[in-house]
Amino acid sequence: MSSTTASNGSKKKGDGNDSSFSWFEGFASVFKEICNRSDKRRIIHSIKVGVALVLVSLLYLVNSMFKQIGENAMWAIMTVVVMFELYAGATLSKGINRGIGTLIGGGMGCLAAVLAAENGGIAKPTIVVISLFAYGTVATYYRLVPNIKKRYDYGFMISILTFNLVAVSGVRAEKVVEVARDRLAAIGMGFILCIFVNLFIFPIWASNDLHFSTSSKFNKLANSIQGCFDEYFKLGSDKENHDKVGDGSASIVACKIVINSKSNDEALANHAKWEPWHGKFGLYYPWDKYLEIGEHLREIAATIISLKGCLQSPKQPPQMKRQMLKGQCDDFLLSMIWILNEIGDSIGKMEKCQTKLTINPKLQLLTLQLSPPGSFSCKVETDENLAISSLNFLLSEIVEKVQILAAKVEELGEIANFRPTKLDV
Repeated sequence: MSSTTASNGSKKKGDGNDSSFSWFEGFASVFKEICNRSDKRRIIHSIKVGVALVLVSLLYLVNSMFKQIGENAMWAIMTVVVMFELYAGATLSKGINRGIGTLIGGGMGCLAAVLAAENGGIAKPTIVVISLFAYGTVATYYRLVPNIKKRYDYGFMISILTFNLVAVSGVRAEKVVEVARDRLAAIGMGFILCIFVNLFIFPIWASNDLHFSTSSKFNKLANSIQGCFDEYFKLGSDKENHDKVGDGSASIVACKIVINSKSNDEALANHAKWEPWHGKFGLYYPWDKYLEIGEHLREIAATIISLKGCLQSPKQPPQMKRQMLKGQCDDFLLSMIWILNEIGDSIGKMEKCQTKLTINPKLQLLTLQLSPPGSFSCKVETDENLAISSLNFLLSEIVEKVQILAAKVEELGEIANFRPTKLDV
């Protein structure tokens, strides 16, 4: 019995150790999974924010620095918290907007406060109220102008805020100019610290993301077209194919990603315009051309979704009759995949697109194949013939849109001074 008890006791102890070990192992696996799923850049950005906050807090924690700056050190801490963004361009954009907005708002606020103080009496609050109304109205109006709002909205907001703080505080506080100057100096310290940490410690560039995101979309669209035809010619009953293919298929998901990328592309382009010269991208790089290319890519993606719906139509001919179209579809597919990948690679590698030498001849050949009398032909019923005609029309639309897209990419190569493509002899 004693041996049994001992064994039971040892088993209980072992169970306790095993449970604690399994808990630790489970926690470690979850943490590892989170790290694997998380973007490494987010981890780097979080560490950089922590470093910046520690450095800027020294202005408040170190006695010698606090004696020089005083309570205004809090403005430097607030600047770091508000300004620090993932992308270097976004941080520069906020910092420059904040600096210019603070200078203009602070300067105008000091002017209004001094003017009110010189008059005194009932005129003092009257001048402040009128100036608040006038400045707030005019600045807000210009802030709502679309072109200004896109790039300078934050600067106008800070300008209005600073003007109100300085002008109103000037009614009660003495030496308002000195207070504004000290706060501006603290904000400048926070700005310089943000720029130093974000630009010189593992910088994350919005320009790189926009460049490689645009080039990768061509491959997505090429794979989407291939996926549409693979499912169209898939062996099996029509009902089985229809059940397997849905809106969540890979080809549709890729197209929806391209279509929904407009807001992200515009944000990246706006941040990229603020970034300094780095790597392959110089000053005044034509980021607006990337947005134009993105618009054409979204048009092609929408056409591919229409093509998907056409191929899924119950009016399409049955599986055996579809095989009569397979040869022509394969020719179109191989040419279109090569063209899209070639254009995408020219952007990714920053090489000039050989539109006239290689791409246009292939597109012209596809146009001839899709136009009568070389269009898809099959002895089918009226509804099926209508479905084939719709397929032919959508493929012609894709060819036409890709031709326009190739011309836009060629323009980008000329403006951005892409290097010439090395042709294999």
